[in-house]
Amino acid sequence: MRLAKNRLRATVHTAVAVAMGAAALTALPATANAAADGLSVQYRTSAPGAGADQAEPWFKVKNTGTASVQLSGVKIRYYFKADSAGASYRFACSWAVKGCANVTGTFGTLSAPTATADRYLEIGFTSGAGSLAPGADTGDLQLRFHQSNWASLNQSDDYSFGASQTSYGDWSKVTAQLAGTTVWGRAPGGNGPTDPPTDPPTDPPAGAPTLFDDFNYSGHTDPRISANGWNVRSNSGGPGVPGATWAPEKVTFATTGGNSVMNLETSTAGTAASTRQTEILTKATKFKNGTYAARVRFNDAPRYGPDGDRLVQTFFTINDLKAPLADDYAEYDFEYLPNGGWGEPANILYTTSWETYQADPWVAVNEHTEARQSYSGWHDLVLTIDNSTIKYYIDGQLFGTHGSAYLPERPMSINFNQWLIDLAGQTSTTARAYDQQVDYVLHVKDQVLTPAQVTAKLNAYRSAGTTFQDTVPGS
Repeated sequence: MRLAKNRLRATVHTAVAVAMGAAALTALPATANAAADGLSVQYRTSAPGAGADQAEPWFKVKNTGTASVQLSGVKIRYYFKADSAGASYRFACSWAVKGCANVTGTFGTLSAPTATADRYLEIGFTSGAGSLAPGADTGDLQLRFHQSNWASLNQSDDYSFGASQTSYGDWSKVTAQLAGTTVWGRAPGGNGPTDPPTDPPTDPPAGAPTLFDDFNYSGHTDPRISANGWNVRSNSGGPGVPGATWAPEKVTFATTGGNSVMNLETSTAGTAASTRQTEILTKATKFKNGTYAARVRFNDAPRYGPDGDRLVQTFFTINDLKAPLADDYAEYDFEYLPNGGWGEPANILYTTSWETYQADPWVAVNEHTEARQSYSGWHDLVLTIDNSTIKYYIDGQLFGTHGSAYLPERPMSINFNQWLIDLAGQTSTTARAYDQQVDYVLHVKDQVLTPAQVTAKLNAYRSAGTTFQDTVPGS
């Protein structure tokens, strides 16, 4: 375990870009056309041994057509045989002419496994990769992947592997898609590439275990809060300003627009002793795969007093870190920083999926997506976790997709908090207070709902007059 973790840390620090994921693949008839008008793919390996610590497939993608091609519409698939049924993999880009930040890698499972392939690595490109003019190619894509535990790979039974391909040459055992159409290569039998649908074709089955809370309470001392499984935090400790108080009395409830809304107030007068932070969390750690949703109002400006504090407004799930760099830690965050922080000069929204971390010296193993803009106002936040992928949605739009390496191993709690990173952003001793509001929270166990299905479920609860339900079994 120690060796595997050290190798993992080395990968985190040296890989220019790391992205992982998985998606179910729908079986289609195999497609094979080495396109005369479209794309061609050249392949070489820099790890030609039958066994290796990591596979190193390198590619060049060429536009063989007569019109410019946007690389964001291109997908390449490399097919391989998993080293064990439960094996998981990590992708990294070592170097790319187009920039590793513009290259993505996700893992998927074939619906029709063969003797030489039951998984695939799909390579994609962000809009930052630009386009290819007719006759142009991407230049080197120096890629690699390895087992999450750094166990050795057996490449000899991998469909797309070519031990003799130590220099670039056309390679039909990888496939390339352009705007969803296969234009190069041959997939292993019965596994023609297709993009799975974004939304389920039908409504999910009814009756899944669910937590729903409309936060219809009279105040932080309302006995129904504890009876319904919530803890309004009062104990000391992080995160936030050392010596600050977590103040339950600053968690309040009011009716807005016909709905009860929870308000988290965080206040300070520029000292640790005057700083009051707020948090509410489930007492049970029983939530894992499925859908999480909340309607949250972020605020850029304080309700009163001078602005500028490095504030964090959140909706997240988490379990405990049992030891530094423990593999079974999990955390999934929406974090809005209205005044910046953590090296950011202005407002930024993060979604972050955590594998693990170490506090001292600081080592973070996570994948995150961010947007540097104001998110002041009400927003619908949806997080989905299945057996392959973590997805974050904001106001019905996909915001970030994170990979299988960051899936939870243990159940988690559900949390909302608002806290100050430090007191350096605003050094005034004038009192000020910031608000974060929450309209509702929803978790549906083991079902991935679209944002539209979340809204429909919310409307059904409210139409029925339901303000609370918890049928999620204990962990």
